Amino acid sequence: MQTVQDAAALRAVIRGWRNQGQTVGFVPTMGNLHAGHHSLIKLARARADRVVASVFVNPTQFGPNEDFERYPRTLVQDQVGLAEHDCDLLFAPDVTTLYPFGAASSVSIHVPLLTETLEGAHRPGHFDGVATVVCKLFNLVQPDLAVFGQKDFQQLKVIERMVRDLSLPVKIMPAPTLRAEDGLALSSRNQYLSAENRALAPQIHTTLLQMRELIAKGHARTVVEQAAASKLARAGFEVDYAAIRRVEDLAEPADGEQEGLVALIAARLGTTRLIDNLPFD
Repeated sequence: MQTVQDAAALRAVIRGWRNQGQTVGFVPTMGNLHAGHHSLIKLARARADRVVASVFVNPTQFGPNEDFERYPRTLVQDQVGLAEHDCDLLFAPDVTTLYPFGAASSVSIHVPLLTETLEGAHRPGHFDGVATVVCKLFNLVQPDLAVFGQKDFQQLKVIERMVRDLSLPVKIMPAPTLRAEDGLALSSRNQYLSAENRALAPQIHTTLLQMRELIAKGHARTVVEQAAASKLARAGFEVDYAAIRRVEDLAEPADGEQEGLVALIAARLGTTRLIDNLPFD
């Protein structure tokens, strides 16, 4: 596997592939890669001739009190894992490559409506940073397809909307959430959990399953949401939201609506913020 850091080198490699008529799959990441990321590489490999991954800790998607500075940078280990999982090219740019005029002075992309609820309400500006950096990476890599994990469900919807609205020639492929044996969704932030909190963390997935079951039995959405938040709070979580939304647009479903729904939870254990979701269909 080859690693490049500048745009010219990236484009030279991809130009060579294109001249041979090869398709390109892309997996953008912030590094500190684990089995969940590797599953995205595997899916891209199954659908494209060549696979590019990026590692870039994007400053514009972190808020003032979030963990940008302590977000783990593990490039050497990431390179080893990507090579072992048959990635062809790693793009590891520095900040000036993606933000030549500085992050604070960058052109910014805002996806309305989808970014103003759930994560967007608790992390103002987060999805503007996500949409902006993903659009920049798409312009640099120019992939045929890009793979995004369903664990970051709202992010996936934001990227899908951006691609469609801006007519970007990239096929977005969702990938299933990879979980530990006890149900906890794999995440780079799981390593911050204490042993006690790691034992509690799977209750998020258990609660999502219960939310789906209660909706299927005909319970009112608001009652199910309140019960889920209360259960997690009693267990020691600080809950940002426990919500049931439409998969298509993350809008609140009508009373009695049961199809095309997703349950989403964001909650803190100690200093670690965890998110997870469960589509009902």
